[in-house]
Order: sequence, then structure tokens, then C-alpha cells
Amino acid sequence: MAIDYVVWVARLVLAVVFGISAWGKFADGSGTRKAVGEFGIPLAWVPAVAWGLPAVEAVVAAALLPPWTAAAAALVAILLLGMFTGAVVRLLRQGRRPACSCFGAGSAAPIGRGTVLRNVMLILLAGLTVVATLADPQVPGVLPLDHAVAMAVAAGFGAVLVSLWGELRALRRRLDEQVLSTLGAEGLPPGAIAPEFEVLKTAGGRTGLDELLSPGKSLLLVFVHPGCEMCAALARELPRWQARSSDALTIAVLGNGDVGEHAKWGEEQGLGEIPVLVQQGNEAALRYRVRGTPSGVLINEQGRVAAPVARGAMAVRDLIVQAKRTGRKSKPETNGAVL
Repeated sequence: MAIDYVVWVARLVLAVVFGISAWGKFADGSGTRKAVGEFGIPLAWVPAVAWGLPAVEAVVAAALLPPWTAAAAALVAILLLGMFTGAVVRLLRQGRRPACSCFGAGSAAPIGRGTVLRNVMLILLAGLTVVATLADPQVPGVLPLDHAVAMAVAAGFGAVLVSLWGELRALRRRLDEQVLSTLGAEGLPPGAIAPEFEVLKTAGGRTGLDELLSPGKSLLLVFVHPGCEMCAALARELPRWQARSSDALTIAVLGNGDVGEHAKWGEEQGLGEIPVLVQQGNEAALRYRVRGTPSGVLINEQGRVAAPVARGAMAVRDLIVQAKRTGRKSKPETNGAVL
């Protein structure tokens, strides 16, 4: 009897995943078409695939529930997940990380190892569903009716909550973009008091401007995005630049989104001791009027903005040079020797 509950839960989970995926793609048609194109589908096929894929997912979600179609639906789910996983692995090997858009606008994060791991787990779940359903095709008929209905209602309620959470994230992102578009000139003027902020640390806990500022040192905030190739190229240079200017400068990398994803990204780029911080929205970027990545904001030891926003790797490097020069000038000398 216990295995019957496991099979029914597995089918409900897969139905919820594919149902949310289909709904999200239909609701965000433009984002779906963009994602399909970025995954390498020929331009002429993009509209058909962007419409057909969520339609197939919706059919799979519905077909997973009746016992006479569950095994076939699970096989189709394995096929779709396998094709998607293969495409993700190919793009990652090419160094490309387009937005997943697996569940529409609520999943705009770039693909990564987590995407592959999630898909493998879903493939295993679908495989279990195929084997178990063929072994006992009567599920959920063999379960007490009230139990089967209660689990189905709980799954539907969970799907609604997940969908609303995705919509909330998408709304917050659009709101941030709208606010950024109305902020006026990019960046705060030099000499302005650096705004406070509180962000998450990938190492655990939270931090803010006061904790990041060190006596006698400037602070360089480098705004990045894990899906940005230029950000990755810049990040790989930061440890070397930090080592050469450690007496005058502290560097911190600041992104937004998933903490675990940023932690993996920091390890992949070899950031080492450079802290990787994560905004939950764009609160720090909004306060400093940073509109793109990679960008750098230099804050002096008095807690004031020391230079205009630097956009791009070379401009960020120039900020580091500026911080080193400022640090040397601020140190008193006696008989030509630095004290």
C-alpha cells in the first residue's frame, strides 16, 4: 500500500511541474520565444516551438493523472527532460548561460548546474512513475478515495502557491526595471554619501556597507550577473587585482538572485577570499543607480562615492588604479619612507 502512495505522489509532483511550466510559458510568450531562440532553435521554427512546447507540457500534465495514460505521459516527460538537459549541457560547455524561462517570467535565472541536477531528479521521478504504473496500473484507484482526493487537492494548492510566487518575483523584477528607467542619470555624483544596504553573503548571514568598509581602505563594489560572460571574465581578474591593491582597497562582488547559484559562480571564477554578496531584488543597484553589469562603484574610506559608475572591465580596472593612488597619497611619509 505504501508504494501506491509513493506512485501517486510522484505522478502529482510531475503533473504540477509540467502544469506550472506550461502555464508560465503561455503567460510569458515573448520570454518563451526569446529563450527558445537562445537555446539554438532555428529562427523560422521559434514561433512553432514556443507555442508547441507548452502545449505538449500541458497534455503531459493532464495525462499523468489517469492510470491508463500515466505511463505514456511519464515516458514523454523523460523524453522532453532528456532533450532539454542535453541542450543545457551543450550550452554550458560552450560557456553560454541564457535565461532558463522554464516556468515563464518567474524563472528568468540563467541555466547552470542546478538546472541539470533538477532535470536529472525529475527524470528519475518519471522513470519511477513508468515502472510503478506498469506494475500496478490501478493507482490511485486502490487508494482510499478521500486520501487520493486530499493529495490531489494539496498538489493543486501547492501549484497555485508556486505560480503566485513566480508571478511575484516577475512583478518585483519589472518594478525594479521601471524604477531604474526613471532614476535619471546613471550613478551617484562623486562626493555623495554612499547609501547603506543589507545583502546576503554566500558564506552565510548578512552584511552591509559598514561591515564592508575597512579603516584606511576604499571599497569597490562590482555589480555582476551570473549569466553575463563579461562579468565572468572580469571576475577572474579580480583576485589578481585585489592582491596587488590589498593595502588600499577591498573588493566585493554583488549580484542578485539565488544565493546558491552565486556561490557556485564565485567558485567557478576562482574569486577565493573576495566576498560574493547577493541582493534579493535590486535594492543596492537602485540606491547606487547602477543600470548594467559589469559595473563598479568606488567608495572611499569616509563612506562617500569616490568616482562615477564604471561600466565594463577596463573602467573597473581604472577604479582600482585610482584607489591605489589615493591610498598612497593618504599615507604620511617620513624621510621618503612610508610609515
